[in-house]
Amino acid sequence: MARADFYLIQKERFREEPLLLVCELARKAHDANLWTLVLVRDDEQAERLDELLWEFDENAYIPHQVAGDDEDNLAPVLIATPDSDTPLRPVVINLRDEPVAGSFERVLEVVPADDSARGPLRERWKQYQARGLELKKHDM
Repeated sequence: MARADFYLIQKERFREEPLLLVCELARKAHDANLWTLVLVRDDEQAERLDELLWEFDENAYIPHQVAGDDEDNLAPVLIATPDSDTPLRPVVINLRDEPVAGSFERVLEVVPADDSARGPLRERWKQYQARGLELKKHDM
């Protein structure tokens, strides 16, 4: 059964830089040998995440790239902007405003610390629930 995990930002370091949580999630997926697709909002967010994946932990190497060339299928972690036509992978980290449609094993939703941003994600929870996904919440 497919699963949707909602990661609620609580810790100060994630409040200051929410993409650090995305880096942690990508590292865990990579360590578990799970091919991961990160759906970002725009080119700027893709560039920032690309930089952070190199910098966030000097002891971690997470092979990744931004989607857009013929080598996309070689990177265990692939960052996709809305204009890229990238197939889903078993694990999808979703940073976009809409729920992920299609087939996947797990979708990871990052929930901002800002209460006003949590409302739409409550709706997304309901949408995934209506699709029959197993739901889990994690405080981070």
